[in-house]
Amino acid sequence: MIVATLAPVGAALLVIAAYLVGTFPTALLVTRRRGVDPTQAGSGNPGATNVLRTSGTVAGAVTLAGDLAKGAAAAAAGWAAGGHGLGVACGVAAVIGHVLPATRRFRGGKGVATFAGMALVLYPGAAAAAALVFGLTVAIYRKASLGSIAAVSTLPLGLAFRGAPPLEVAGVAVCAALIVARHRANIVRLARGTEPRLGAGS
Repeated sequence: MIVATLAPVGAALLVIAAYLVGTFPTALLVTRRRGVDPTQAGSGNPGATNVLRTSGTVAGAVTLAGDLAKGAAAAAAGWAAGGHGLGVACGVAAVIGHVLPATRRFRGGKGVATFAGMALVLYPGAAAAAALVFGLTVAIYRKASLGSIAAVSTLPLGLAFRGAPPLEVAGVAVCAALIVARHRANIVRLARGTEPRLGAGS
């Protein structure tokens, strides 16, 4: 049975729990057996793209799935416990946990996959449109970072166009802005023409 409301204290605790879920170090655990530390190898980002480059396709796929699951699980738990708005709050908290994990001195990943997991649960139509933007951008430019920036920027715009609640749009927009800010080094390299293409070295 899905509960429509949750007491404020319970909601706050669930958001905190979602943040902690976001801090789960998927990339570090996946690459440990290979003797690779993704925070020290390649681009230094503990995310699926860097794991793919430094540890292979399987490790990259497992990292992607794990990070997607963090956002999806957090959003689904919030939605089930307290409604769609709480689902958004928990999804955003999971993304923040991934990007700024207190357990690792606030040095986390870029949050794209966790953001995508949240979006798939809460806004499947908008998530599909953002995925299409990602796929087209990567197919044309062969740069995962550019595709990620384009996709996460598309989602809040799509939600606003479809008339989603303003607070939800604002939460998703703040989350997207954090992810874009986390890509600042990529943006500099894109501007200089030195950003590596997908499948190339870091």
